[in-house]
Parts: sequence; C-alpha cells; structure tokens
Amino acid sequence: MYAHLPQPSVNFTVPLQAHERGYAFEAFLRRCFDMAGLTAREPFRNTGEQIDGSFLLGEETYLEAKWHSQPTGVADLHVFHGKLDQKAAWARGLFVSYNGFTTEGLAAFGSGKRLICMDGRDIYDALDRQIPLKAVLERKVRRAAETGRPFIPARELFDQHGGSR
Repeated sequence: MYAHLPQPSVNFTVPLQAHERGYAFEAFLRRCFDMAGLTAREPFRNTGEQIDGSFLLGEETYLEAKWHSQPTGVADLHVFHGKLDQKAAWARGLFVSYNGFTTEGLAAFGSGKRLICMDGRDIYDALDRQIPLKAVLERKVRRAAETGRPFIPARELFDQHGGSR
C-alpha cells in the first residue's frame, strides 16, 4: 500500500538544523497526505501567521508539523488552536508532533477542541501495519468527537492487523 511512498529527501537519522529538519518533515507529511488522496497543499502565509500546509478530509483541515527534540507541551497546542479560532467554523486542525506530546500538556490543553493530534509513532504504526492514513485520521476524528480527547494513539484505535478496536 505504501510501497510507492517517496522516500524522505533527507535522512532523518542524521542531525539537522531545526528548520531544515522541520521543512523535511513537512515535505514528507505532504507526500503522505497526497498518496492518501487528501489533496495536500503547500505551506502558506496569511497576514501575521504561517500555516504548514493543509489537506482535505471532508472539510479543510490545517496541518501543524513539529519536530522538536522534546515532546510538545501545552503552549504549542494553544498557539495552534488560536490559529484555528481565526478560521471558518468548519475548519479543523491536525497537530503532528514527531516526538509526541507531554501528558501534562495534553491534560492542561483540555478536551472538546477543534483539533486532533498525531505523533511519529502513529505514522510509524500506520505505515508498518499498512493502515491507510485516511483511515487513521477518520478514526482519530471520530474518537475525538466521541471522547473529547485530542490525542488517542493509533495503536488504541486499531488492532495489530489494522482492524477496529
């Protein structure tokens, strides 16, 4: 299923400058979204803000990709949610944090927000188990709507063979 996914143009195991690493991660994600048929768009600027890109999943969803050396905390989640508050009411957000999220940050961020979260392990699990990225995102959106939790790991949403949990 993902055999034709282009290889990253940058070797992620080699130390890179933060911006270079972030841009390479954004490009990799954009290719993943395109391969999943989600019509990814390049990064763009609006007055006073940068959006790392967008893709279509029912409605337009904005993407924020982060590759920090540490898991993402509450401050970055609030900043991104603030960007969403300035968009159309039907816009949603996907915050992708390569190194995950702090437990404290997710707890402080709270529930019932207009965004879902994905980490590097979710991407690995989808690729490794050959679960379509679109299915992972749809399941995350549904579970967030049911529970109010912005981050539910993909491994909690699918069994080892990619079936429902």
